Amino acid sequence: MSQVLQNQMDKRQAENKQVAKKPILIARDLKRHYEVGGGMFSKSSTVRALDGASFTLTPGRTLAVVGESGCGKSTLARVVTMIEQATEGALEIEGDAIGEKLAQGNKELRAKVQIVFQDPYGSLNPRQSIGKTLMEPLLINRPDISAKERETRARDMIAMVGLREEHFDRYPHMFSGGQRQRIAVARALMLDPKILVLDEPVSALDLSIQSQILNLLVDLQDRLDLAYLFISHDLSVVRHFADDVMVMYLGKPVEQGSMETVFSQPRHPYTKALLSATPVADPTRKSKRIKLSGELPSPMNLPQGCAFNPRCWRASEKCRSTRPVLTGAGDGAGTDLGDHLAACFHPLEDED
Repeated sequence: MSQVLQNQMDKRQAENKQVAKKPILIARDLKRHYEVGGGMFSKSSTVRALDGASFTLTPGRTLAVVGESGCGKSTLARVVTMIEQATEGALEIEGDAIGEKLAQGNKELRAKVQIVFQDPYGSLNPRQSIGKTLMEPLLINRPDISAKERETRARDMIAMVGLREEHFDRYPHMFSGGQRQRIAVARALMLDPKILVLDEPVSALDLSIQSQILNLLVDLQDRLDLAYLFISHDLSVVRHFADDVMVMYLGKPVEQGSMETVFSQPRHPYTKALLSATPVADPTRKSKRIKLSGELPSPMNLPQGCAFNPRCWRASEKCRSTRPVLTGAGDGAGTDLGDHLAACFHPLEDED
């Protein structure tokens, strides 16, 4: 590892020890709506892909976002990485309002948040060597850095993610799926970000390789003090990787809290159903599978009241007429993951 990269790591670790960790990213009521259809003989409809998410990301911690396909996880990832701009709500990174800075084309702000995609092969250019792939972000965002410095940092990053020096000149098709994902992680770290958005980063890999990539991510988080937004549908992975959890259903968070609390004492029926569908490694432990009735409603035609009420075994008339908000032991704002929050009029108790 070069002395330059080592100095950057030592500097960040020293800064982390000197000050108490504060949230690096604050999201308040983020929404992303899409207008679909509409023409000469039809009206347009609004798809509420993301409909009010509030959370914080703190250096050294991982927030996992879980839920069924279509719940808004990937939309949230695109908004946080500034690939798309929120329809409503506020997003701040180190005190900078995203909307204002993006209007100015701020590359420095974009560099603070990087993403690792699900498909490690589809996210890499097959016609470009690994060395050029890693140097490209610096070429675009840091034209002040010399070609020699770019190459040095790329080679250092290859070593940091567990690959060998001779891999620098090879092409993506020459690597296994796990090696490609290591390359994708290395590329995301080239601009020295403070936040990594991990969009299903291990779901396309074999189980044995999954653990290797997760261990790498844990090690990098400890060394670089990164904040992770971890998108996943696999609760068994989330259980061992995340610090905090946000459960989403049809674009809205329905439960938030620490991983230990949410997994051991779920308050929302939807969370309970998700957990009951997760395989348990202990053969002596018996758990009852909760089978939800009905199908996932269309995001273009959400039911009145709580969106989960058509499939919920605890739904009442109030659930069918009024939409619940996240409430818990705190102020109910939904931004403090120290609280256990749930959007439910009839939350589950321990005996449930």
